[in-house]
Amino acid sequence: MTPTDTSQNEDEPVRVVPYDPSWPSRFESERAALQAAIGTWVEGGIHHVGSTAVPGLAAKPVIDILVGVHDLPSSRDCSHPLAELQYRYAPYRLHEMHWFCKPDPRHRTHHLHLVPVGSPRYQAELVFRDYLRGHPEVAGEYSSLKRGLAMTFANEREGYTAAKAEFIERVVRSALE
Repeated sequence: MTPTDTSQNEDEPVRVVPYDPSWPSRFESERAALQAAIGTWVEGGIHHVGSTAVPGLAAKPVIDILVGVHDLPSSRDCSHPLAELQYRYAPYRLHEMHWFCKPDPRHRTHHLHLVPVGSPRYQAELVFRDYLRGHPEVAGEYSSLKRGLAMTFANEREGYTAAKAEFIERVVRSALE
């Protein structure tokens, strides 16, 4: 995989928007395209995750997609068919996943995570989504947190992500108890 060169591009500002009812259908369209392009590598399904997968939750307007794969080395070959769908590889948490963004790291409409199905990361993504779907009060807390962090870290995407980590970890621990 060749990393995306972002040295001359800055990320767009972090922006949290109200829930958009078109997000599930946008995911379904993308899932069909991904299944056709990389279906032979898919082991654990293609899942809509992240805030856009939780009805009513405010979110960055980026569709997060989790694809369960057997392992990271064997899924490296996905990069070429994904490039044909405008996904660009960007090295991030290399020991956990292959991460892609579409159409460009500067302006993202989709994040794609190829994650081994037996990994803690794979389980945590699904557990977090499902817990928020089933606990609207916790989803509301998360929405408030994200809105505040988006203002604080408007131009620091990594800071925004890091600042949410404790909340996410707490919810996943609670869900697994």
